[in-house]
Amino acid sequence: MKHMGFTILGFPCNQFGKQEPGANYEILPALKYVRPGNGFVPNFQLFERGDVNGDHEQALFTFLKNACPPVGDSFGNPNERLFWDPLRVNDIKWNFEKFLVGPDGKPLRRWFPRVNISEVRSDIIRLIRQQYSQH
Repeated sequence: MKHMGFTILGFPCNQFGKQEPGANYEILPALKYVRPGNGFVPNFQLFERGDVNGDHEQALFTFLKNACPPVGDSFGNPNERLFWDPLRVNDIKWNFEKFLVGPDGKPLRRWFPRVNISEVRSDIIRLIRQQYSQH
């Protein structure tokens, strides 16, 4: 879908179960050789690791979270799993929560971290078709 102007951006974060503990230069080799391994190389832009929640969250995530309703109001059992303060209802709940931003920079959609990727894909295709039919 890149030919239609669609781009995926990845933002590593270590606030969820300390699952991204490496330095920035270690992230790509870890993906390639450890998890998921087998020579995996992302086909999307991967940014440096940063906070997505709490007092030190990146401004981009403050913007996205304020523009889209939360995906739920529960964090489950946050002890020893979530590493930021304070917890807010609109926080990103876990790794792989997704946001869709339109070509005008306006956030359009937000998905729960464990949503089936086929649902995300279907929503994205529908929204791209809507964009193209309006032009």
